[in-house]
Amino acid sequence: MEKTILLVDDEKDIREVLRLPLTDLGYEVIEAENGADAFHLFARLQPPMILTDIKMPGMDGLELLQKVKRANPEVEVIMITGHGDMELAVKSLKYDATDFITKPINVDVLEIAVQRAAERILTREKLREYTLNLERLVAEKSELQSHLSSLGLMLGSISHALKGLLTGLDAGVYLVDGGLAKGDTRQLREGWEIVKQRFDRIRKVVLDILFYSKKREVKPERMNAAALAEEVVSAVAGKLTEAGIAFVKDLDPGSGELEVDPTYVQAALLNILENAADACQAGETKRTPKVAFSLRRRKDRLEFDILDNGVGMDAGTQDKLFTPFFSSKGDKGTGLGLFIANKIVEQHGGEISVSSAPGRGSLFRVSLPAVSRAAAPENGGGIPGAEHPRLVKTPAAEKVLT
Repeated sequence: MEKTILLVDDEKDIREVLRLPLTDLGYEVIEAENGADAFHLFARLQPPMILTDIKMPGMDGLELLQKVKRANPEVEVIMITGHGDMELAVKSLKYDATDFITKPINVDVLEIAVQRAAERILTREKLREYTLNLERLVAEKSELQSHLSSLGLMLGSISHALKGLLTGLDAGVYLVDGGLAKGDTRQLREGWEIVKQRFDRIRKVVLDILFYSKKREVKPERMNAAALAEEVVSAVAGKLTEAGIAFVKDLDPGSGELEVDPTYVQAALLNILENAADACQAGETKRTPKVAFSLRRRKDRLEFDILDNGVGMDAGTQDKLFTPFFSSKGDKGTGLGLFIANKIVEQHGGEISVSSAPGRGSLFRVSLPAVSRAAAPENGGGIPGAEHPRLVKTPAAEKVLT
């Protein structure tokens, strides 16, 4: 309706005289013969410009002007008045009329008044566009500053973590050098194990930096949930066994399908599994360290449960788990792994819930939307209570908790 004008006059002849030049100016002209009809047309069509006579029976031009301005202050209203009605014309300007023209109407004067009103509309639109662009630029700058601030915190956290890792790497290299010099195979193996462990941790730190510092587009694909979980198992099972951690899997092959970016979701699950392994190795306990990984379908959700019998966490630690750069591992952690895992899961319309207590291990539940199917079971047998998972004895959990 940008090139529309509502023409209001109780005299048909005057409307005819005015409609022709307005049409020549490129406007679609809507006509009304009184103020009441004009306001109904305005409320329905919202024309940006109104040209109205001041003196009309019933609702006059001044009343129409006031009602229109209350409804939409940005509408441009040009008043038509006779020579003897200058007092009313001036009054209309006080009510925020754009302009007024006098009868008999000069076409050139009409064109100037309409163009002036059109310029006001255009200026307002440009100002609105400029304001929106400015708000967007301010938001982008604010986001950039926030990101730079986070990067600064990250660099401090990463530098501290890398310093500890490099110190350990130096110790490993020293043992390797000594073992080579003395032909001591035992020392050589000990040093090489330290080098491998530190290298794996440095690689993970670098990957976390790359993930955090760059936005990536998720490319979802439909796939079997159990197959995705098996790929995670194949990536982590050997490492856990090598670290002396008993690993149990319990994946329901009939759990169905999901639509995710497998690279990212697997990375999130691996981050949580590595966190579980770290929890098992922290502190001193006589129990055999164990981690269970299970998959079940519950209504329209797929639940990946990762359960460990490690040191557990208090409520304060749980509240900060997914905060960037928060870590309870000292030099061994960067505070990005679980933060990144949570972001990935949220990007896929899912959520991570946690249940833990000091000395009693932890349960992380990753809940993701399942691809709908005709008859999903009411409860696939997984650990009940997605919102607040409890450490209960499912087939996989039984082997961890005992």
